[in-house]
Amino acid sequence: MESFNYPWGHSRPFNAYSNYFKIKYGQRLQKLSIDAGFTCPNRDGKISFHGCSFCDNNAFNPSYCEKNKSIYQQIEEGIEFHAWRYKNVKNYLAYFQAYSNTYAPLEVLKQRYEEALSHPSVIGLVIGTRPDCVDEKILDYLAELQKEYHIIVEYGIESCYDKTLKRINRGHSFAQTVEAIEKTASRGITIGGHIIFGLPGESIEMMQNEAKILSSLPLHSVKFHQLILVKNTPIIKDYQENPNDFVFMKFEQYKEFMIDFLEKLSPNIVIERFAGEVPPRFQAGGSNWELLRNETLVSKIEQRMIERNTYQGRLYKP
Repeated sequence: MESFNYPWGHSRPFNAYSNYFKIKYGQRLQKLSIDAGFTCPNRDGKISFHGCSFCDNNAFNPSYCEKNKSIYQQIEEGIEFHAWRYKNVKNYLAYFQAYSNTYAPLEVLKQRYEEALSHPSVIGLVIGTRPDCVDEKILDYLAELQKEYHIIVEYGIESCYDKTLKRINRGHSFAQTVEAIEKTASRGITIGGHIIFGLPGESIEMMQNEAKILSSLPLHSVKFHQLILVKNTPIIKDYQENPNDFVFMKFEQYKEFMIDFLEKLSPNIVIERFAGEVPPRFQAGGSNWELLRNETLVSKIEQRMIERNTYQGRLYKP
């Protein structure tokens, strides 16, 4: 394949998140994860208990992320945590990651977001949440913040199928996801989404079909995750009782699957990550690929795309 720039402004065969920020800001922006002490409505009893069946936030949070620390302290420790790896980073995005970070009264949200924005190295927020945890007032506030800061709302889409959402105890429908994304986009707020491949009851064909569905939404970016079974989560019982309902791909299969998916995905959607990572001490099974690091995984997928002479959006049909 000849080297040239794709519509997203660089020569990589997919619309890469790291390149997007370099083009937009002229530098890398690093996220700093924060646990601001929120919870979820399917965890505290408002709509159900125990949370999403696959989830244990301890498996995803960095070590410096502790809700008993102030948000400002977590940012300071996060900068120190990343300094050895990203020595030239000067600006950061405060990533409200743990649980549902819009699930609180607006005044509480304002206090916590603005504490993060008070740090001189923070130029914006990434707010992870659920589609049923935003309302008009929250979105209006975030739209105002976006006039001065880089604001991203990340929705846990997880699946485009109601049957799956019910089985994993999400507590909302896909129609609610679409509604939240459209309301957010109507205010000009940047939107990211999370999708999990390998959830129970979903075939390869169903997962591939999600490329078309996601492409129809006003998403700016997406994070892909392969299902990893985390110890002591409810999904373990589901797997033990219904192992044939789960599709766990070996890496070589996942690599081809992901490229097939990218070919059908809109070229306008920025790819933030191809797979999730869970520390070994939390893993109970699933697709962990012998602890293949994300950087290596990205490199292998990119190289295979070049070998296949293909690129994101090659088969995309608006």
